[in-house]
This record gives sequence, C-alpha cells and structure tokens, in this order.
Amino acid sequence: MCERVAALGYVALAPDLYWRIEPGVAIDEREAGALERAIGYVGRLDFEKAVDDAVVALAHLRTLPEVRGGRAGVMGFCLGGGIAFRVAADSDPDCAVCYYGSAVPDSLERAGDIRCPILFHFGDADEYVPPEKQEQVRRALGDRTAVEFHIHPGANHAFDNHYLAPFHHPEAAARAWGQTRAFLKQSLPA
Repeated sequence: MCERVAALGYVALAPDLYWRIEPGVAIDEREAGALERAIGYVGRLDFEKAVDDAVVALAHLRTLPEVRGGRAGVMGFCLGGGIAFRVAADSDPDCAVCYYGSAVPDSLERAGDIRCPILFHFGDADEYVPPEKQEQVRRALGDRTAVEFHIHPGANHAFDNHYLAPFHHPEAAARAWGQTRAFLKQSLPA
C-alpha cells in the first residue's frame, strides 16, 4: 500500500505496530496460514498502545524534509482503518482514510474529537462490519461537511486485499481507490 500511496506523490510510512510483541513482523499474505498468523498477532495487540504508536509515527512523518509543509494524513485497512480513525480523534492529521475499519464502530464515542476531513469505505456484504454497524458510523459523523462515506455493492470485508481471494473484489477496490485518490487530491494535495 505504501507503494500505491507513494505513486501518487506522497511520502508513505507504515509504522511497525507489532513491535511490542515482536519487532519486524512481516507476513506474506500469499503464504498458507498467513491469515491465521495475522489474526494471532491482532489478538495480542494492545490497541491503545498501537494508536499511540501511530500518533508518534504521524508526528515523525511531519518532521521529514520530504513532507511538504509538515502536512500528513493517515490511512488504514481493517484494524488499521480503526487505528486511523482513532489517530484522527487523538491527534491532528490533515485527513484520514478508513477502509472497512473494524474497530470504528466501537470507538464512536470519539467521533466528536475528529477535526480533519475523513473518508470511509465499506462493503455492503461486510461480515465483520455489517450494514447496521456502518449506519452507526454514518450517523455518528454524517452531519459534518468533511466526511465521505462510500458503500461498495457486493463487496465483503477486506475487498481491497489483492492477496485474499475470498474477500478481494476488484471492481470495488478500483472504485474505492479512485475515490481515495480524489479525496486525497482535495484534502491533502501532493
């Protein structure tokens, strides 16, 4: 994902959120058992500390000379979408993008703390964040002008994960990426 973001002209940084468990965790999602291994790490992750680490990573990113004007946003997928939501509530990114953020519905009490433009992507067939949870997110944030919601027909959770064939939905992934590019161009021009 960092390569995709960098191809748009941004400086991209993926913080090691699992360093407290095991530094340098790298899971090749194409390998057998990768999903189970990843879920094992997620089960051991201290979510609050991961949010704190992501806030520190955002602050560090802003200090890099390559980052024009110190402007930086956050983006996350699944667990990372929930972390991006919380970073937007706990810190001051210039924008946030949350793809099927599994932890977002459980963090809605923080919705009022978000001050930046924020984009949400969900699939209407998402088994982990079902439509009723998506509607809770929409209601918690929907009256703001700097919020975008996109619900992708026929898409399940992780629809933009090219390595998980049961979830990947090429049409929804392409449409969501186009919407993300347009949102970034408006909210955080490269």
